[in-house]
Amino acid sequence: MISDNAKYWIWIVSALGYDNIKVKRLYELYTDISEFYEGGEREWRFCGILSQRELEKLSETSIDNSQNVIDRCKQLNYSIICIDDTLFPNCLRNIEDSPALIYVNGHLPNLDNRLTIGVVGTRRATKYGLENSYKIAYALAKYGVTIISGGALGVDCASHRGALACDGVTVCVRGCGINCDYLRDNMQMRNSITKRGAVISEYPPDETPRNYYFPQRNRIISALSDGLLVIEAGAKSGSLITANLALEQGKEVFALLGNNSPQNEGSNNRIKEGTAIPITDFMDILNHFDNLYATNGDVDFDEISFEDIEAIPVKGKVMFAKTNDNDTKKVKVRKVKFETVKPESKPVHKENLNLNTTAQMVYQYITNEPVHIDKISADLQIPVYKVLTALTELEMKQLIQAHQGRLYTLKNGG
Repeated sequence: MISDNAKYWIWIVSALGYDNIKVKRLYELYTDISEFYEGGEREWRFCGILSQRELEKLSETSIDNSQNVIDRCKQLNYSIICIDDTLFPNCLRNIEDSPALIYVNGHLPNLDNRLTIGVVGTRRATKYGLENSYKIAYALAKYGVTIISGGALGVDCASHRGALACDGVTVCVRGCGINCDYLRDNMQMRNSITKRGAVISEYPPDETPRNYYFPQRNRIISALSDGLLVIEAGAKSGSLITANLALEQGKEVFALLGNNSPQNEGSNNRIKEGTAIPITDFMDILNHFDNLYATNGDVDFDEISFEDIEAIPVKGKVMFAKTNDNDTKKVKVRKVKFETVKPESKPVHKENLNLNTTAQMVYQYITNEPVHIDKISADLQIPVYKVLTALTELEMKQLIQAHQGRLYTLKNGG
């Protein structure tokens, strides 16, 4: 499906820019945007909303390129849904800087009439971040929730894959054209998404990414989401931009509880400030949307396989990513290896610390030498999420100290 007015809206954004608030004002002024184009410079000037420079840009921009873009979409079998189409999501139309149009590969679900949760976070996700992104998205999708994310490495990728794993619906919002091979490690995943949802963008199909496209893209992720979940966001994480936009748009913002490492500094600060609701599992999110979701029965977490976790590309690591049933593709990463050994015995501290069993085991294990959370988990054979809970308790009691890179030592020498 390609809108009759697509060529006019493509022409307008080519001249005025992709996140120009005047796009929505033009939509509100003209029942048929072709009248704006056909009216020429006189009409553009007397509509009363455009600057002199914008008028010049419209005059300098040829509409011929719009037809080239449309022809390319027909060749690729992409849809173009414009702001004045009935299929254009109201949740996207209602924001101040609504895009003029979106390019779609796949089938865009009716996002105005189903619960949607956006999941954002670091591209340098830890195993804890990946597992929770995957598991929470899986469970939410199992309950009929549509998962919205940006298709990036790390958290984004894990959340999309979690939704796909239970045959759920997910939408990937790209910060470039949907035919651009940027992040080709995720190409197979994007192809799978088009069969269960859609890959969308406001940029023409072959548009390459630019730094400012990603902040622009974030407003679309938040607009399409009834609630936004932040997972492992550092103090300067781009995910916090999306969280800010969600708050401005009146959306619920959630943050996964993490330890006191730099990896979680941004999301933890949002919880402390009261601008994000702390969560530990998917039900914490669903409980904020009573009667807005259709249940598919209880989720059995034993059904969830984490085999895919090792194949999820993460920025800064090296692993093998499965691309199809018969092919394995090497992705440039640097994988941290830990030897699984039995921890040396260490005397129990004499103080009556009133720790639970797991926290006591972790406390006895940690020494003055920095140790990574994954090594603690492997050596003690305790799941990462339980280790994290124990570490948080020990930090609160000022018994241990967190260091950059999710490393831990005893506090002040123990």
